[in-house]
Amino acid sequence: MTSDFPRSPNPAVPSQGPPLATISYEGRFWEVFVEFDDDPRHPDTSRARLCFFPADPGEEDQPVRTAVILIEDSYEEVMAKARSLEEHLLQGLLRSALP
Repeated sequence: MTSDFPRSPNPAVPSQGPPLATISYEGRFWEVFVEFDDDPRHPDTSRARLCFFPADPGEEDQPVRTAVILIEDSYEEVMAKARSLEEHLLQGLLRSALP
């Protein structure tokens, strides 16, 4: 299965998006990244999803992504909104995105 999401040039890092936080969930630490989505249908907004990846990945672990959930007027506003998300909310978003 191929992914439509950009991969980092460093295979140990699953995302090219800026890192946001490290959270714990069900006994594991998860790295959280903000991935921006360039949508030509919405050129006047900045849109982003969150990408979660275990800090101690096994061979079978894949990035877990939300839908686009951050929509603001600028990159800076998206990042400010993302930084305002508390750990319990990030944990809930991870839980809802896990298979």
